[in-house]
Amino acid sequence: MENESNYININKDAWNKKTEFHIDSAFYNMTGFLNGETSLNSIEVELLGNITGKKILHLQCHFGQDTLSLGRMGAQVTGADLSDVAINKARELAITTGIPANFVCCDIYDLPNHLDEKFDIVFTSYGTIGWLPDLDKWAKVINHFLKPGGSFVFAEFHPFVWMFDSSFQKIDYSYFNVETIIETETGTYADKAALMEAKTISWNHGLSEVFTSLISNNLEIKTFKEYDYSPYNCFSNMKEFESKRFRIPHLQNKIPFVYALVAVKKLD
Repeated sequence: MENESNYININKDAWNKKTEFHIDSAFYNMTGFLNGETSLNSIEVELLGNITGKKILHLQCHFGQDTLSLGRMGAQVTGADLSDVAINKARELAITTGIPANFVCCDIYDLPNHLDEKFDIVFTSYGTIGWLPDLDKWAKVINHFLKPGGSFVFAEFHPFVWMFDSSFQKIDYSYFNVETIIETETGTYADKAALMEAKTISWNHGLSEVFTSLISNNLEIKTFKEYDYSPYNCFSNMKEFESKRFRIPHLQNKIPFVYALVAVKKLD
């Protein structure tokens, strides 16, 4: 229980360590990004649509590449993340690229105490909600920051994926949020050979938990999609079968790797 109650500090430390390796990794392709390439994937770009002039809040933004990519598409962007190392790098990138952006460093649940604005779109993507124990609190934050009629755009790894062991050979974890997952890992998804070790605390969240949290907080789900590939080579033994589309060969196209949704805040 001591570890669980201190999960914010434990995970912040882990993400501070990860960020130092992620910044220069091939995974994040900083050279390409600085040369104008987007860090966003077709999945979320399609759901976002035309965002010119839109105010967007990006939750759990890491070191800001996606936030700034949204800015390049014409949005007014604000990013928030737990890691101070990541947020400091995001602010540096905003200056380097000349993309106007605001970045806030805090626990996502505490964001309403650090930011007093309303947004057209709240966005978050890939590997985010697993770091949060309570999705009802998460959905309350989304509702808080959205204007009436505003959209929540969300892309995430499918909860089915998180049931497997690291080699995708057997089921190790429950689909449902029935346990706190405390692990110590070496390396990181962006650099598996990185000389780092970090303890992390996370939770699995089934789709019903995601949907119920949003619906219970004045958000109406308008679009829901599942994808039989990952846009990232972030799990063990993945192979690229089309450009920026990865699968586990022995599972082929038989499992969902990612899901995405759009939910709209009901008018007052």
